[in-house]
Amino acid sequence: MALNGLLARLCLLAVFPFSHQDEMQTKNCSSQFLEDLTADLQVAVECSLKPKWTPQQRASLLVHMRNATEILHTQQLSECQGAEPAKCPQPEVPENGGLVCATVADRRFCKPLCNHGYDFQFLRKSRVIEECSAATGYEWSTQYVGGNKLAVCREGTQVGGVKTAYFAKDEDCLTTKGSQQTSAVLLDFTEELNNREGNVDVHSLCLLCG
Repeated sequence: MALNGLLARLCLLAVFPFSHQDEMQTKNCSSQFLEDLTADLQVAVECSLKPKWTPQQRASLLVHMRNATEILHTQQLSECQGAEPAKCPQPEVPENGGLVCATVADRRFCKPLCNHGYDFQFLRKSRVIEECSAATGYEWSTQYVGGNKLAVCREGTQVGGVKTAYFAKDEDCLTTKGSQQTSAVLLDFTEELNNREGNVDVHSLCLLCG
């Protein structure tokens, strides 16, 4: 794999980040493009361990990867936007963790999760899920005063939340979201909503990573 080829893919990804607004973007940002990019990145990791690239080449690759990461992260955080009820503000996604959210009967629910090795600032075993709806004045129920912060994940022993409020030991939010384990996180959340609200019809289900 040529370094220039990988840089070209990263440049294209930064210019056209998962948009399907016109024919060119749809063609260039296909599933095959992403598969090729993933394969190239895997090879790049192996190549970076060998003294074949110059410091300038490594720096150039890091710059392109940083730009692509920033764009992808912004895109990822916008995936839940537009969910009902529209009056609810977008909640903050905790660093070192994530949020799984869904809408039930015009009520928005979100459950904070922390990565392995991180715990909540406050005990959350009795309030696994936060709500935003007409009943809350279209503001988020939260242990924090004002704003849209639902949780803080800080380093520590995991004792503040229920078992399902933490990502697995060998995975953080992003690795979970990029694997088949995402379905288990969404299923746990759906079951917790059913236990809380009865047999519910869930809409706009999504997982966001900080």
